Amino acid sequence: MLELPSSLLRESGVLRLMESADSRQDELCQRIAAGTYDRPYILEDGELRYLCFGVDNTQSVMRISDPYALDRAYAQAMMAFLLFNCQPRRITLIGLGGGSIAKYCYRYLPTARIVAVETDPDVIALRDEFLIPRDDFRFAVIQADGAAYLARLQRRVDALLVDAFDRGGIPVSLASSQFYENARRCLSPTGMLVMHVAGDQTSCLCHLGWIRDAFADAVITVPIEDGSNYVVFASKDSHFEPQWKWLLCQARRLEGLFGLEFYSYVQQLRQCYELEVD
Repeated sequence: MLELPSSLLRESGVLRLMESADSRQDELCQRIAAGTYDRPYILEDGELRYLCFGVDNTQSVMRISDPYALDRAYAQAMMAFLLFNCQPRRITLIGLGGGSIAKYCYRYLPTARIVAVETDPDVIALRDEFLIPRDDFRFAVIQADGAAYLARLQRRVDALLVDAFDRGGIPVSLASSQFYENARRCLSPTGMLVMHVAGDQTSCLCHLGWIRDAFADAVITVPIEDGSNYVVFASKDSHFEPQWKWLLCQARRLEGLFGLEFYSYVQQLRQCYELEVD
């Protein structure tokens, strides 16, 4: 890794790039600043470590003092699928990034078998920088296109967590109704797709439409932060109808186990569900 002071751009801290020590540092910084550098890199400010695809394109963030914490609001919200199944046996993640969700599942769901699918080998090469666990009997990182992987997947999963972005947003290979039909097929009878949808508004609406087409009425879309991105929950169960009183009781128990605001998630899910039903 080549380490540079990030003041060469505009941030305090350090940059770490997968480049040799004899690389032209001024040219590298110019390419990063211009958005033409085509490899992921790390920006670190002493408290946070970022995985970046460009100056304005941060893919993941890790709090150095608490590397297993979920620092982003959307990542925390995605874990609300545990309200419906707090002991998933098999979890597949499409998109690894800095591994925030993969690490969280690995630590807090010790009985689950987890597969993370990532298309970019350079992202996988940075896994140690983000303390992503080594592959073992219950965790594996696979280099593959997420859509192609789902198309040939035969084993059913209880949770399919999709948080996949490249420099242009949600990858083109995921931008089809076929991807979401395969996603539904790969789920266990009560399994759930959870997806982070962000970027261009037109693109977001297309993906939300494909999800609703594949999963019919068993979909809850939750806006995150300023409403520019969403977390979508889609159930394989065609009779999906949340039992809100039970979920509130479940939320109190899960908050003690996982340290996330599950009670608030239930309230958000209910509000969004009722809006969609109306």
